[in-house]
Amino acid sequence: MNLHCIFLALVLVSCQSFKREEVKENKPVRFITIDPGHFHAALVQKSMYPDVDSVVHVYAPDGSDLELHLKRIEAFNNRDQEPTKWKEIVYTGDDFFQKMIVEKAGNVVILSGNNKSKTAYIQQSLQAGFHVLADKPMAINTADFNDLKEAFSIADKNKLLLYDIMTERYEITTILQREFSMSQPIFGSLQEGTVDNPAVTKESVHHFYKFVSGSVLTRPAWFMDVTQQGEGIVDVTTHLVDLVQWEAFPEQIINYSEDVKIDNARRWPTPMTLQQFGAITKYEKFPEYLKKDLVNDTTLNIYCNGEINYKIKGVHAKVAVIWNYKAPEGGGDTHRSVMRGSKANLIIRQGSDTGFKPALFIEPLNNDPLYEKTLFEELEELQVKYPGITLSKNPKGWEVQIPDSYRTGHEAHFGEVTKKFLEYVTNGNMPAWEVPNMIAKYYTTTQALEIARNSQ
Repeated sequence: MNLHCIFLALVLVSCQSFKREEVKENKPVRFITIDPGHFHAALVQKSMYPDVDSVVHVYAPDGSDLELHLKRIEAFNNRDQEPTKWKEIVYTGDDFFQKMIVEKAGNVVILSGNNKSKTAYIQQSLQAGFHVLADKPMAINTADFNDLKEAFSIADKNKLLLYDIMTERYEITTILQREFSMSQPIFGSLQEGTVDNPAVTKESVHHFYKFVSGSVLTRPAWFMDVTQQGEGIVDVTTHLVDLVQWEAFPEQIINYSEDVKIDNARRWPTPMTLQQFGAITKYEKFPEYLKKDLVNDTTLNIYCNGEINYKIKGVHAKVAVIWNYKAPEGGGDTHRSVMRGSKANLIIRQGSDTGFKPALFIEPLNNDPLYEKTLFEELEELQVKYPGITLSKNPKGWEVQIPDSYRTGHEAHFGEVTKKFLEYVTNGNMPAWEVPNMIAKYYTTTQALEIARNSQ
């Protein structure tokens, strides 16, 4: 027996693996996890859900991706505070996906891993009668986008739901930026902007070397291969494009063929040495499939950075993502967001000046003496929905003071997205704008990739 098999056997014991007939709980939802190559797959299970069976069937090839996933679930089960009670039943083999289709051991497929085959897995899962909750991105190129459109048609025909995991909608500063932007007395109306001075800007900085659940994250080697993970312009920017749509046009349907026009887009690489690569993958050399991206056989060029300038419903927007290797001491992933209104700008800043916590600022465009009175009147109404939020004055306007209880953190947001999806599954539908806006989102990212590649 090899080490992989020994490890798998031990983890299955610790995760309480049982025969199928012994573990039926008659819960309406049963998760199936497919090839969990990304740690986001485990974060979906960081919490338990009342209507979800504790038994989760996992279908995946044997290897380190699976081992790490099971180890994370085991850690959730064994933690001191609010431990979970998941029981993982695992099937490994080259036919893992076909086996999942045949066995039909659940009704909701969780997809978070290698993106090269993700769109195909989505289509086939829907054809087989499963709901699908998929990590972003659901499409990493134009061919995938066309297949994704077909997948949504299949879902509609089969009365199934397909949904992607948009965690950033649950970040409190983003929520409040959206709330204030819908207040005409505070924000006014959204400006149209220009290419050089967009009305909406969303920029984020990420890091390959990071901590998750208290430990240094081990990333799969394929995460650095853009043909498998996708370039940055179609990966993390998915979140940013989603937030532009969700905040600037709340609950409005976006028709990608009429409402979205890409002005320009660009992409550029982040270099990574073999030593850096080894620190986050535990590999001693670059895999063969990464050699196409090597410079002088020593440095890996990863096209994980991208910028998109586009118009959506006549409004100029800009999204950009940057990947650095490691955050500065005391730092972490950062986010900057600007919404320009006719009365005020709403700005989220996250950096050393905010203690690397996102902070929301309201900056009025003029010195109208009545503005402050109006602002606090509107705040009182918002405090009913979000008790405890207050405002503190600064030279440019006000900072929104947010109680720490609202700052649940990125990992907790996966549970919040999953709860929302389960609510949709229970109801049998989603808001009318969700599906067309998911299609518009992936059109924007994949079309931008085509433009960025062709412009170099």
